[in-house]
Amino acid sequence: MQLQSLKLLHFRNYDHLEIFFHPKINIIYGKNGSGKTNLVEAIYVLSLTRSFRNVSDRILIESGSNLSKIEGNVLQGDFLPTNYSIYLEKDGKKVKINKNKVIRLSDYITKIPVILFSPDDLKFLKDTPSTRRKYLNISISQYSIDYLRDLSNYNKLLKQRNAYLKKLIVNSNQSFDYLNILTDKLVNYGLKIYKKRKEFIDRINNYVGKFFKSITGLDRFVIEYKSVYEKMDKKELLTSYQHILKKDLMFGKTSMGIHTDDLIFKLDLADLKDFGSEGQQKNAVIAYKLSELTILKDILGYFPILILDDLFSELDKEKIENIFKILRDDIQTFITTTDLEIIDKFQLRGYKSFEIVEGKVVKESEL
Repeated sequence: MQLQSLKLLHFRNYDHLEIFFHPKINIIYGKNGSGKTNLVEAIYVLSLTRSFRNVSDRILIESGSNLSKIEGNVLQGDFLPTNYSIYLEKDGKKVKINKNKVIRLSDYITKIPVILFSPDDLKFLKDTPSTRRKYLNISISQYSIDYLRDLSNYNKLLKQRNAYLKKLIVNSNQSFDYLNILTDKLVNYGLKIYKKRKEFIDRINNYVGKFFKSITGLDRFVIEYKSVYEKMDKKELLTSYQHILKKDLMFGKTSMGIHTDDLIFKLDLADLKDFGSEGQQKNAVIAYKLSELTILKDILGYFPILILDDLFSELDKEKIENIFKILRDDIQTFITTTDLEIIDKFQLRGYKSFEIVEGKVVKESEL
């Protein structure tokens, strides 16, 4: 998969931009604050309809403007390029494929898979379980529309169940029949989501230990998926929900479900979050991302777009060399850096570089 070109209108500090990319490696360089990360952020938004920086869409619109537009031509295999566009407004967003409006975002999101490495990725391992679930949801949603829809339905039911629990607190005479219906439906969607997550992490573990060893030389790295749904069928789950009903009524929220799942990164059976060095933690996340890259190739038949945002500032030369050895020539890659000269240290060939100054491309070169 290749992003051939990108057009930006009123996105972040880009008033207007049209840029044509190399099919292999694209180096985006410039001083801090020039707009390097904004450019790869636009690629990410074009793919997943939201930023990886955990900000609202309103922040993405250039100051003084009411609308932002991102448009890209994407080539997949021998087919004609497909035009994708996303319009961000202060009260919402819309997406189009070949100029035709797409009603449901879930029908759009799986079209342009992308894998991102960024300095914030360490949050995946070190942050709360909700952060790890967010990363996991993004990973699976890139190849499964069904997962995205099941997750959306689960979250709606969870809100409805929590709201009804609060009603029962206020008025204990309310019928429990409706709560039981919501619980039954919640379990149905939860089982589907659990199965997809379990399958994905099993796939990750087919690769992640090998990638971690190739980067660090260390063995016995795995990712453990923790879920209350593990080893329980529907009947057992419904019984468990009955057992915790008193607790749920006390707090007015559902205390059990796939919305409490977590991932544990383990090296030699020790939790890297608590016992690993920062270097080991970074390399664990990188091994996960490389595994994800490979899995998407296995499932989709082609590699997703790869973004390496400020990777050189995070890792030493040896680790970066190990990563570049793993990467394939048929992966279109976008790399941001403040120092173009550092690229020469890795003897990369077959790439295009773009110098960014205050939201403008002031120089293009190709090697």
